[in-house]
Amino acid sequence: MQYDKILLGHGSGGKLSHQLIDELILPYFSNKTLKELNDAAVLDYSGQKMVFSTDSYVVDPIEFPGGDIGKIAVCGTVNDISMMGAKPLFLSVGFIIEEGLPLETLRRILASMHKAAEEAGIQIVTGDTKVVPNGAADKLFINTAGIGVPYTKNIPSGGRAEIGDQIIINGPIAEHGITVMASREGLAMDLALQTDSAPLNGLVEKIMTVSENIHVLRDPTRGGIATTLNEIARQSSVGIRIDENQVPIAPAVASACEILGLDPLYIANEGKMLVICSLDDTHRVLETMRAHKYGRESRIIGSVLKEPKNRVFLKTVIGGQRVIDMLTGEQLPRIC
Repeated sequence: MQYDKILLGHGSGGKLSHQLIDELILPYFSNKTLKELNDAAVLDYSGQKMVFSTDSYVVDPIEFPGGDIGKIAVCGTVNDISMMGAKPLFLSVGFIIEEGLPLETLRRILASMHKAAEEAGIQIVTGDTKVVPNGAADKLFINTAGIGVPYTKNIPSGGRAEIGDQIIINGPIAEHGITVMASREGLAMDLALQTDSAPLNGLVEKIMTVSENIHVLRDPTRGGIATTLNEIARQSSVGIRIDENQVPIAPAVASACEILGLDPLYIANEGKMLVICSLDDTHRVLETMRAHKYGRESRIIGSVLKEPKNRVFLKTVIGGQRVIDMLTGEQLPRIC
């Protein structure tokens, strides 16, 4: 490690996060399952495949247009299980509550979690609650963990992208991260911004039934699509090229990014997923996605190449090409 203390950048999902995991955490806990570094672990117990995932949420502010910390806690773990081509079944929830949090605020967040779980068709079956003194936390932190079962034996993985595969996204990027940041700055209402947070398990189930050649599913949260695509390129030892003209960005998000000086390719999403599938199945998968409420704006944004390995390129609107690297540092702290 080149640093002797933790920085905010270590939680960005980018280069520092990967350095922290690779150089400090993995040496203590390393095993075959963990080394795959997917959104969830695929486990084999007595011949039965199971998928297990956990995540913690420290978003600030805890309520924002279109959602709150409770909604993204449920949707985030549902989506991580779904990205392994699995059906989420049960969740746990752990609350760390700061002394002084208004009960009415907690009540709203619990209602939001209930609504999200109901939409996803899953149950919250166990949990834990801790209260810490005022100043020892920041209002409310939530941890969720979940288990599920794969739909098929062909489990998507970050290491399965193949040459010629097409890359699909299910709608406009950067809506969640920019909404949270704009809420901090008092811009969200002026720009009519809203988080994209949503449970994607229903959409995943639909596409898994129409194609056996979905090689990678990934929800581009921290670090945005740029960092996520770099992770996939390295896991699969391939090159990736995306087309700037095809990457969907809502006008309000583009305006906010311009005001705040941010690149939408690196901004977190909570209701978007990248689908990497064979060229032959692309049309079928795309049409299936467009028929679902969370995939109506789906489009092909790029493809998987043989060379250069481990790199991601952007074909620009003027026809040039530039390297898209993994996020360095912390662009937007505490957005999930």
